[in-house]
Amino acid sequence: MKNHPLLTTLLLALAFAGCMVGPDYKPPKTQTPPAWASVTNSTAADTRLTTNTVELAQWWTRFHDPKLTELVNAALRTNLDVRLAEALLREARAARGKDAGGLWPSLTATASGTRTGAMGGPYTGGPGGVLQAGASAAWNLDFFGLTRRQLESDDALIQAARENIYGAQVTLASEVALDYFQVRSAQEQIAIAQNNLESEKHTAEVTRLKSSAGFVSALDEANADALVATTAASIPPLEITLQQNIFALSILLARPPADLLEDLSKPGAVPLTPPEVPVGLPSDLLRRRPDIRAAEANLHAAAALVGVAVADFFPQFSLTGSVNYQNNLARDLFAGPSGIYSGGPQVAWPIFSGGRTVSNLRLQKAATDAAYLTYQKTVLAALADVESNLAAFAKEWDHRKDLSEAVVKNRRALEFSRQLYRAGTEEFLNVLDAERSLLASETALAQSRQAISSDLVNIYRALGGGWQ
Repeated sequence: MKNHPLLTTLLLALAFAGCMVGPDYKPPKTQTPPAWASVTNSTAADTRLTTNTVELAQWWTRFHDPKLTELVNAALRTNLDVRLAEALLREARAARGKDAGGLWPSLTATASGTRTGAMGGPYTGGPGGVLQAGASAAWNLDFFGLTRRQLESDDALIQAARENIYGAQVTLASEVALDYFQVRSAQEQIAIAQNNLESEKHTAEVTRLKSSAGFVSALDEANADALVATTAASIPPLEITLQQNIFALSILLARPPADLLEDLSKPGAVPLTPPEVPVGLPSDLLRRRPDIRAAEANLHAAAALVGVAVADFFPQFSLTGSVNYQNNLARDLFAGPSGIYSGGPQVAWPIFSGGRTVSNLRLQKAATDAAYLTYQKTVLAALADVESNLAAFAKEWDHRKDLSEAVVKNRRALEFSRQLYRAGTEEFLNVLDAERSLLASETALAQSRQAISSDLVNIYRALGGGWQ
């Protein structure tokens, strides 16, 4: 029995069903340091950086601040950047579904009706005109995996889009925390300035009374008033910073800028850092950081497109068929000899394309090389990001310790200088210098507390924490 062409084509389709030309993707091998240099070389005992591994999906809860937890959770539900990333994921999935249709047969139905005749003359097309109806089908057999390689690339792009959602969540959680810490730090600095302002006003009043009695010069009175005015002038910029960060928080929650003013108007302290900060090992970063995972997914997508370009060099096989009916009477359209059919295998093989196919292959290989270099760059940048924030966190602990001692000593110096000034054995300029030094050290200490908490947030972000 002779083989039917259709049967032969189907057998070939089964034989080549698993054949895909082009290189198979292999994950890149990446070398990472055995440990974090900032953890190994850290000398600050209070930092408590460890190489232990901890779940960082909701790192903000480790600050034990209910308002911070509330803001971050709300932002993750409503933030526009996260919602945009989710929309792009849906777009990638839809693109994959569109390409997946190429693996299945397509069926198209057609129908038409026409009437013909000479202009101004009698109709010559019969009593009902000409009616046509038909259907055609085509099936690309994808012998060499062109469509399947495209789907492989689409799957990788879907993964990259998913990682971009995680990346948006990581960035969002850190931005909310950093703005929140700025709000609390500004409130703390405003309170420090107001407390010092009241103390300086009292000193200025005492100086004014002494000046009226002739015990001190008018210069001392002017210097005291100048210090009061200087401290008072430092408060409005802090209030501006406070409001701007509240506005920024509102935008992150996709709410009107002033929507959180009343909620955050009550002063609060900058949340304390947890007693232990586990950071894991550098090798953990490859699976934690969404940007690294997205870069690898993009590399996979580019490598799959090389296979698509290679498949363009090979013939494309397909099965086609059609059925058409034509009659001038609707009741006889599908009856009698009015129908014809055709069908069989087809092959298309590009012989000459002006260098398009070769250039496209070179293009996809170059794109794969670029994706690999981007992946390497992303890994190195991630490692540097973590090391930089670990170093800043550890050094800021030393900074805060020195500032705490400075505040204690400046308070003692101010107390002594005031006692001596009241006793008449100390110049007034020494009192002013002590007041200035105390305000500066207290403000710097408040800023350092905020910097430590912010550095820790940056560590959690750099480690890839903040997504489920």
